[in-house]
Amino acid sequence: MTRFFTRWIILTIAAAVMVLLIPSMQPIGAPPILGIAAFALFLALVNAVVKPIVNWVTQILALPLSIMSLGLISIILLLVVNWLCMRLASWLAVSLFGVGVYISGFFASIIGTIIMSIVSAIVDAIVGE
Repeated sequence: MTRFFTRWIILTIAAAVMVLLIPSMQPIGAPPILGIAAFALFLALVNAVVKPIVNWVTQILALPLSIMSLGLISIILLLVVNWLCMRLASWLAVSLFGVGVYISGFFASIIGTIIMSIVSAIVDAIVGE
């Protein structure tokens, strides 16, 4: 249970850095950190439950096209799946708790995914769990 809370705190820090660096992402809610924490919670849940299933299905269905395009289709599908997961997490946080992070577009979510990956790797290395 403590590992889950540690991962959630790391994701919250990464999401806060993402919101600070990308002007088209805005926290929704009275204290902004509450919206960012709710978004990080739902993003962790979506990444743990939904994303592996969607990735597996899309990779199997797009395998012939991926082979013909030398993997370009796989990269595009991965970007689209990341965008959909971030949009789903944002929608769940706002609709269930009334707080969250507003993501304005596809490229903002792609840049956000890259920033969150880098920051969470750095914070995870510092925490050392």
